Amino acid sequence: MAGSPTARRRRLAIELKKLREKSALTCAQVGEALDWSGSKVNRMETGSGRVQPSDIEALCRFYGTTDELREFLKSLAREAKTRGWWQVHGSGVPEWFNIYIGLEQEASTFRQYQCELIPGLMQTEAYTRELHKTGAHMSAEDIDRAVRVRMERQAMLTQPDAPDAWFIANEGALRHVIGDPALMRQQLERVLESAELPTVTLQVLPFDSGTYPATGSFTMLGFPAPEDPDLVYRDGITDAVYLEGEHHVREYTRAFDGLRAAALSPQRSARLIKSVLKEYTR
Repeated sequence: MAGSPTARRRRLAIELKKLREKSALTCAQVGEALDWSGSKVNRMETGSGRVQPSDIEALCRFYGTTDELREFLKSLAREAKTRGWWQVHGSGVPEWFNIYIGLEQEASTFRQYQCELIPGLMQTEAYTRELHKTGAHMSAEDIDRAVRVRMERQAMLTQPDAPDAWFIANEGALRHVIGDPALMRQQLERVLESAELPTVTLQVLPFDSGTYPATGSFTMLGFPAPEDPDLVYRDGITDAVYLEGEHHVREYTRAFDGLRAAALSPQRSARLIKSVLKEYTR
């Protein structure tokens, strides 16, 4: 069973939708049969609303599931109410990003392309703090919380069950000076250290790479259970987009493969990073 509350909620939503589709019913039809609204059924199947164990009991009786499946779904509903470690930081983490962190914590594969900044899981505390200072609306306390969460997230790369992580960073991210040269020198040293982790692969997309899929930054997460489909994550200033359909995942996988082919090998990428690092020591 998935471990984070977000992953449990997503798995529950997937299973409930599968049950309804197997019965060849619409959300409205299920809602009418249970004296609910169709929108309530839809919210349960999209993970946008909390599901009570009593709701699961009613749905399972209606669908005629086995006792074993009913108890499994009820346990998912109960455990989806718990709070993840990142949620204790309150306003330092936007609600829409809370969802992503919960999914990230359960990923078994991690694919990310960054076109402007150093990947978050490789950032130093000083680099992260400088980025958050640009948000004039954030208080000093919120910045501290946001930085702390990002630093704690990085632990996933060093855990025994670390995901297979593949990063592609545009050369512009290496040369975009955040803070000052001293900060960037420390940051690139951290990038090189992270790239040496056994489950991490890092490639740099150089300025002279020619044409490549112009997609903007994105992250793809894969999960160990076959019942949990891969997803694509893209964020902005005030919200985020989660793409789960097979078409979206297929096209972003194709784009990532194109970026990977255009980028330098991990060995050549390391040499380029070291050459840029020397520029920051002058």
